[in-house]
Amino acid sequence: MPIEFTLVQKIAIWALPVIFAITIHEAAHGYAARALGDRTAAMLGRVSLNPLRHIDPVGTVLVPGILLLLGGFLFGWAKPVPVDFRNLRHPRRDMALVALAGPLSNAAMALLWGLLLKFAAPAAAAGEGLWIGLSNMAVAGIVINLILMVLNLLPLPPLDGGRVLTGLVPESLARWLDRIEPYGIFVLFGLLFFGLLGAIMGPGLRLAGQLVFSLLGMPDPGLFNRY
Repeated sequence: MPIEFTLVQKIAIWALPVIFAITIHEAAHGYAARALGDRTAAMLGRVSLNPLRHIDPVGTVLVPGILLLLGGFLFGWAKPVPVDFRNLRHPRRDMALVALAGPLSNAAMALLWGLLLKFAAPAAAAGEGLWIGLSNMAVAGIVINLILMVLNLLPLPPLDGGRVLTGLVPESLARWLDRIEPYGIFVLFGLLFFGLLGAIMGPGLRLAGQLVFSLLGMPDPGLFNRY
């Protein structure tokens, strides 16, 4: 029988996974940029795993909290890490690598939460209270990280996938993508408002979930079957 959680319990389960998923995603951009020649984020103290350096009160706390309360499609954002692509050794190629670092960090975190779930699930099934909480937190960590990974890989500027695409296509098309970047966020919120974002991401989410549980040697619980 499914466990019904109070709002306070839901917040306790989701808070750490959401904060770390969003902030480490941004930190990964900073680490990648520094490794590839741009120290802008480092000079501003943003190359750090300290969530306090990356938290955006609206995108990291308020928006995910409201979506969690409403039971809707959960996502959020942190303060963007500043990157001056002119400082990169190979600007177009390295821009794509810096962008890709964020989603890759979410993939790694999903696997780490999956490992926690693998060890916590047997104890949780035996009814041990602490492990029930950790098991549900691990599931939340897998869900939010795979959502952020797939969302950010959409080929829409200013998402990471859009920046990766910009780094791969011919320069004339890259300039066109740069021009539409200021409008991409409105397209994204439009898709969310009309309930299309989950449908677009659904196949990618289901595939990512299957891959994570396959790598961990666990049966796929179908976390994204509703999308």
